[in-house]
This record gives sequence, C-alpha cells and structure tokens, in this order.
Amino acid sequence: MKSLLSVLPAPLRKFAAVAVPILIVVVLAGGYFLEGRDSTTAPAAGAANAVSGSAAEVRSALDRLPVKAEVGMAGYSREKFPHWDNNEAEHGFGPEFAQYSKCTTREVMMLRDATGEVSLDVKTCDLKIGKGGGWQDAYGVLEAKTGKLKPYKFITAPSGVDAEHIVPLAEAWRSGAKDLDTDTRRRIANDAVNLIASDPSANRSKGDQDPSDYLPPGSFRCGYISHYVQVKLKYGLSVDQDEQTALRTAVDDCVKRGEFK
Repeated sequence: MKSLLSVLPAPLRKFAAVAVPILIVVVLAGGYFLEGRDSTTAPAAGAANAVSGSAAEVRSALDRLPVKAEVGMAGYSREKFPHWDNNEAEHGFGPEFAQYSKCTTREVMMLRDATGEVSLDVKTCDLKIGKGGGWQDAYGVLEAKTGKLKPYKFITAPSGVDAEHIVPLAEAWRSGAKDLDTDTRRRIANDAVNLIASDPSANRSKGDQDPSDYLPPGSFRCGYISHYVQVKLKYGLSVDQDEQTALRTAVDDCVKRGEFK
C-alpha cells in the first residue's frame, strides 16, 4: 500500500515532509493548552460558591443589617483577626470535614473547594493533587484594556491559590469588628461561609473593597452576595448607604438572571 506522500508530485512531497510534522506539533500544542483549563465558559457552581438562600431571604437579611458610616482604619492589622485556626466545628465546615481537626481552616477550605482528585492527609495535612485535580476560580478578572472577562483560571498548585475572605478583614474592621473582641474577630477570619479559594489576580483586583466598589465580574457574583450578607448579619456588622444600595441593585440583577428565586 502506497503512502500518501508517495503519490504526491515531487515538489509537494518536499513541502509535506516539512509542513506535516509542524502541523502535528501545533495541533498537539493546541490540545495541551485546551487541557490547561483556562476557559471562557462560566464554571458550574460548587458547594462553596453556590447561591445560598432565596431572593426573599437575602433581601430580608440585607434589610436587617444596620446602616452606618464606616469608621477609619486606625488600629487595624490582620493580626487583630487571628487565623488560621484548626478546623473546629464552630467554623462551620460541617461533619464531612470533622476528621481533619488537626488541619487548619485554610487547608480544609482548599479541600472543600477543590475539583477532581485532591486529597488532604488527616495526619500531615498535606494536599495531594491527582488526576484532574485543582481549583477553579469563579470570581473572574476583567481585561484592563477591553473590560471583557478574561478566561477563568484553573489552578493546579496549592501555592497558587488564595484563601479569599468574602467580607475582607479590613472591611469587617470598618463596619463594626473594630469594637468586637478578639475571639469574635477570630471566628470571622476562619468562618467557612467567609472563605473561598480564588485566583490571586481576582483577589488582588478586589482588595478590601465593599460591594459599592467591587463585585465579582464572573459567575460567582450572586453566590458572593448571599455569602457577604450572611457573614455581615451573623457578626452584627453594618453596611454604609452606598454599600446597601449596591447590594440591593445586585440582588435585583440576580433575580432577573434567575439565580435568586
């Protein structure tokens, strides 16, 4: 049986001999980058980033938040919010993670938010990554020049993941935590509802801003809002007028999008 090259005219045989291997390399490289998991498709909501509560429940919680002007940052430091605790029941990760009591809340959060084959050693608290294992960012990051959403990041190295506080610790301080005791601030910093694994770029773009200045541009926006309001209500934290308005507008938008029922 003759090969395909053998039936081509001599000039085409020479061209194909060079071009075909290059084409194969390009195709394989393209396949590799597709497998790299950066994607413009919105990630499916997992247990950690799913919307919690109906529109009525979120609105009710929002209405119960005291509306006050924020205080300044005088006296603030992250050390005023001790973390990372061992995984105790008070932090709310649930009975399915109770075996990891020797591990920190950050390590347990990493296990909870992982996708694919990821395990956490109950004795050493080492994270091990297997087939398809990693962390799918759902915050999203906007392209500075175009304002369009960049591909969502899929991160396979634990060191490349940020432990994001949904209510930033500095924002908690400005909205009432300054006057709370250290033990309550410790619980804010380690609360399962207030923690999520994120792309560091998304975390940096947020900083310590409240929802009047920042909301996730990606698929986690409505889940973020429900978590944010829950945390503020749980710890008696306030919202300022602009923040309350931004949250109400965002909840209305989530209802229109069908994410709050």
